[in-house]
Amino acid sequence: MIYITGDCHGDFSRFSDEKFPIEKEMTKKDFVIICGDFGGVWTFEEESSQESEKLNFLNKRNFTTLFVDGNHENFTRLYKYPEIKWNGGKIHKIRDNVLHLERGEIFNINGKKFFTFGGAKSHDIRDGILNLDEEEKIYMYRKMGAMFRIRDFSWWDLELPTKNEMENGIENLKKVNYKVDYIISHCCPTSIQSLIDFTYKKDYLTEYFQKIYEKTKFKKWFFGHYHENKNINSKFTLLYEDIIPLEYESAF
Repeated sequence: MIYITGDCHGDFSRFSDEKFPIEKEMTKKDFVIICGDFGGVWTFEEESSQESEKLNFLNKRNFTTLFVDGNHENFTRLYKYPEIKWNGGKIHKIRDNVLHLERGEIFNINGKKFFTFGGAKSHDIRDGILNLDEEEKIYMYRKMGAMFRIRDFSWWDLELPTKNEMENGIENLKKVNYKVDYIISHCCPTSIQSLIDFTYKKDYLTEYFQKIYEKTKFKKWFFGHYHENKNINSKFTLLYEDIIPLEYESAF
């Protein structure tokens, strides 16, 4: 069994016995894949007791949790977890059964090929990015209700991929002749994003995905980021709080 869901932002209550009863029939060989903004690795310098409790909760579920990163992750800490090979690709091991699927990797999961690529450009930084030492400005911005974030505290440059990560993705797709079963990301190709809301602006990651979309053969592409649950078309499914089985084909 493989299930897919969207942004969690550190709230994993959707996986409780009451809200996700199918979990009782699952095993660690079954998977739930989160399409970014996992949020379980977030606190500033080290894992807090509250964060540990949440990660341990996930680790004890009957399934294995897999996730790509979103734009709201603590990348300083996330990228420091042990990196290992798993099912053909590279992961960061957060817990034995909580795994971060790295950018540009291809995994064989239950006999299916998954291309994974996290990251996205934040939409909630209209008023800018401040530094931690700008205390007076931070106070003023908060008082004004400004839409901003703080570098390396609530926002990280690595929300968007590096050149090496993008090149890694292309090289791995070349190895499989641009043919996979599923793609998991946080944001989506530029043309698909415009169908969600024409006011969203393209960036170099959505343009990168556009090229992959135009060249790669795949069955379905699942993504989060835009806080809705709906099928965009027969190929693209946007997820937020819903949890759906991998083979789900009906419209919302």
